[in-house]
Formats: sequence, structure tokens, C-alpha cells
Amino acid sequence: MVAKFSVLLLLSLCSVLFTVGLAGQAIHNGKWKLLKKSIGVSAMHMALLPNDKVIVFDRTDAGPSNLTLPQERCAKDQICYAHSVEFNPGNRNFRPLTISTDTWCSSGALSTNGELIQTGGYGVGERVVRRFKPCANCDWKEDQNGLNVPRWYASNQVLPDGRVVIIGGRFQFNYEFVPKSKIHSLPFLEETRYSVYVPNNLYPFIHLAPDGNLFVFANDRAILLDYVNNIVVKRFPVLPGGVSRNYPSTGSSALLPISLVGQKSSGSNFPAQAEVLVCGGTVADANVKADTGMFVQATKTCGRLVITSENPKWEVEEMPINRVMGDMIMLPTGDVLIINGAAKGTAGWGVAREPVLSPVLYKPWHKESSRFEVLTPTTIPRLYHSTAHLLSDGRVLVGGSNPNANYNFTALYPTELSLEAFSPPYLSPSWKSRPLLSSVKPGSELGYVQRFYVEFRLNYEAEKIYVTMVAPSFTTHSFAMNQRLLVLDMGDVRKSRTKKPGGSKSNNDYSVESYAPARTELAPPGYYLLFVVCDGVPSRGMWVSLT
Repeated sequence: MVAKFSVLLLLSLCSVLFTVGLAGQAIHNGKWKLLKKSIGVSAMHMALLPNDKVIVFDRTDAGPSNLTLPQERCAKDQICYAHSVEFNPGNRNFRPLTISTDTWCSSGALSTNGELIQTGGYGVGERVVRRFKPCANCDWKEDQNGLNVPRWYASNQVLPDGRVVIIGGRFQFNYEFVPKSKIHSLPFLEETRYSVYVPNNLYPFIHLAPDGNLFVFANDRAILLDYVNNIVVKRFPVLPGGVSRNYPSTGSSALLPISLVGQKSSGSNFPAQAEVLVCGGTVADANVKADTGMFVQATKTCGRLVITSENPKWEVEEMPINRVMGDMIMLPTGDVLIINGAAKGTAGWGVAREPVLSPVLYKPWHKESSRFEVLTPTTIPRLYHSTAHLLSDGRVLVGGSNPNANYNFTALYPTELSLEAFSPPYLSPSWKSRPLLSSVKPGSELGYVQRFYVEFRLNYEAEKIYVTMVAPSFTTHSFAMNQRLLVLDMGDVRKSRTKKPGGSKSNNDYSVESYAPARTELAPPGYYLLFVVCDGVPSRGMWVSLT
């Protein structure tokens, strides 16, 4: 039996796409699992590669870690310590990696070929470009002169032409690219600096807009930057509330899901809407006060802005918990997980108090009064230098926290070497079963505007189906760089029934006609995780490449 469903019926953005009716199912607020008590290093930076391995590293000037390198990688009669590992979430194994230059507070992005490009750092690492290929027994390769100027606390974004832009950094009011080319001035970064010692605009939030320009947020305001011609196209209103949102008054930001529903009828001219969410942070002088022992309460506020609007205005709402240094991770469903951080103080060494142990789920397409949901708390504080990252199985990997100058296991908030996994509510056994994604036809290499078919199996008849593509991020200092989720346009949904062996029940086999993004400004070339979501429950992700 073949059933066809209308795309518009299935994918009405507000009431159908993201609002999932799960009446009669048990309430489940997520689940934590300790994956590794220690990986030997603290997860200050984290990136997922297309082989499903996670690259983790901290800083090489933090003193001895709890993990040594093999003797052949050390000088004669010397013990040398690893500050990076490759972690396999599938079997929880990890292996030490070799970094020779300091990666402290650096940045990164996944290149179009799936290679991790990692930039800047401190001291001898400040101009370095490092590369890591997703292959067996590979290790870091370092270009000592890969950048024009020092980049410490900068942010990266993959561009429509496949290059990576690096914006800002301490005392750097400019941007440049990998591969290396000339520097472009960006006075906006100097304009938004609170002070020399407390900038409140480091690690600026960068998002690629659907028109190919860059949304750049620093401190409490944003611009739309034409990086090609070095022109500020638009200045957005100041985010109300008198709160700073960037390091060290660290909040977080996410580009909300970009819907491509209806794209196939207009192709490359599709007028996609883009909306940015900024949450958390604290008042501008909180870091100064924390140094005197006064820990100011972090903000509860979030700002939401349609950056593609003719006259954009911030919509301000409140989280249920005050939070600074929270990570915002896009889930395959289009919801945002807000996780890690503290309720008082700022980012920096020893200047935060009251760890926030409970994640919060933000549901963008719910009514404002029901967008936030408090989830199950962890038992491990994750403060300064903690990270979180979406895995291909739909869980969120959480690690790090080292608000100390070195590895310190007796401090008020000790150096944390563990890794946990948080399973969002959609992975509860009490929810409906997960779709079993079997194939993408004609293959996992997709061209722009290409029609393809997503095939999966389900043991019940789905009411609401949509397909998402998620760009893997590079996460550090509460910002998931290059994070992006697209809701794909769909055509027919075909269903056939297959009887289970030895029983009367049937499986439902689906084939969903889907369309790749129409242009590189919507989705830069490279690797993405593809998910099918049925009644609010995502499949495991399947890696696809967009070329």
C-alpha cells in the first residue's frame, strides 16, 4: 500500500513541524550517563568529525595533564604530556594526540573535505593553523605561519566558497581567512569593547545569513557584514537589558533552524528567513566585581531577532534559570539545548559561583509562555572551559570545566577530566520509537537543489515527518561555531508495510522525497548530519556531503 502526503500538510512550521503532541506519554526530562571518568585532558575545545570521532583538546601551557604521550613522541629521557585526544563515543576508547603549539582559547571549523581546521591560540600558537584529518592513526599537522596576526579568543565560520573566516581576537579589530590572504579592518570590534582588560566582545557570535553576509554580534549589539567588500550592510538595534553577552560576560548564541519548505518551487531565489537567539551573560562590570569577591547574578534574558527582516526588533524573553557560560546546542528536532554554566559571576579563573546543573530545552516554535523546559540535572559542575557537542546518535556530549590556571584537583571547582552524555527527552523509552534510517538515494554525496530520497523504517504509522541537516560545529567558550540546522523541503512521502517475521504486526517502510539546499549561502559545501524526525523523535544521523 502506498500513501502520499502533502508537504504543506506535513510541514506547517508552527503547528506541525516543531510542535509535537505527545499526549498520554510519560513525562521524561532527559538522562545523564558518565562515559569516561577521565580522558586525561580537560575538554576546553571539541569538534565532531565525519568518522564520528570527537577531537578534544585544552591548552599546552596548563602544566602536566593526566595523560602521557608514547615515548617515541618525546625527547630522549623526557616524559611528555598529551593535551589533545581523539575520543570514540561508540566504544568510549580514546587515544592521545600531539600538539606542539599552544591552543589556549583558540577557534576552529570543519573544512569542506571533513578536515578540522583549527586556528590561533596563545604565545607560540597565536598565528598557527592546525589541521586534523579524520583517518586512522592521523595526528595534528601545524603550520606555524598560517595566520597574518595573533588570534586569541577569535571566532570562525565556514563561508559559501568553502573558505573559513576568522574574526577578531584579543586586540584584533579585523578579520582574515584560511587559506591565508589579506587582513580586513573591522572597527565594530573596537567600538563594542567595554575596556582593555574586560572586553566583553571576545569570541563574537558569527552566523552566516541566507544572503551570504555575516551576522556579527559583540557585547550587546550586532551588524550585518559584507565580508567580501568589507562593508557594514546593516546595524541592528542594541539588545535591551543592559547586559553584555560575550567573553568574559559570556552568554551564548544560536542560529535558529532555517526552513527550506517551499524551496523547490523557487529554486535558488528562495527567500529563506533567518532568526538568531542570544541567551545569558551578565552586566558589563561583573568580571571586575568578581575579582573583588562580589559575584553578580547572571541574567535570565534571551533576545531573539529576525535578521532577514526589513525592520528587525529584538524579542526579549526569560529563561527559567539565570545563566552565564551556557552552551546552546541545536538538536536534530530544531529545539535548542541550553547547558553548562553558572548562575553568578563570569568566565575566567575562579570568578564564577553556583553551577547551573540543569539543562533547559528551548522550543522555538512554541508559544512564548511554553518555550522553555527545565530538564534533569547533572551532578558535575561545568563552569569555565566546559563544552558540549551534538553526536550523530542524537545525544549531547558534555565535558571540560577548568576555572583554574593549571590542572588543579583540590580547588573549589576542580579541573574536570570526565565526559558525560546527555540524552534529551526524545530518547526516552516512554516516547515513540526512533525511525531507523537505512539509506539516502541515489547516495550520500548531494548536489545543490538535488532531489533525493530518504528511506527509513518505523514500527508505527507516523503523523508528522520532516528531514533536517545539521552542520557539525566547533565548540569552545560557550559558542558552537558554524552550527547550522536546515529543515529540508519535501515532496511525496511513500509508505509500504512489511510484516514482522512470526507475528501479525507490521513495520512501516517510508521513502521521503527530499530536496538539498538550493545555494551555498543557505548551506556552505561540506559535511552534514542528516536526520529524519517522526513525531518529535529523530533517527540516528547519517553523514552526507554537499558539493
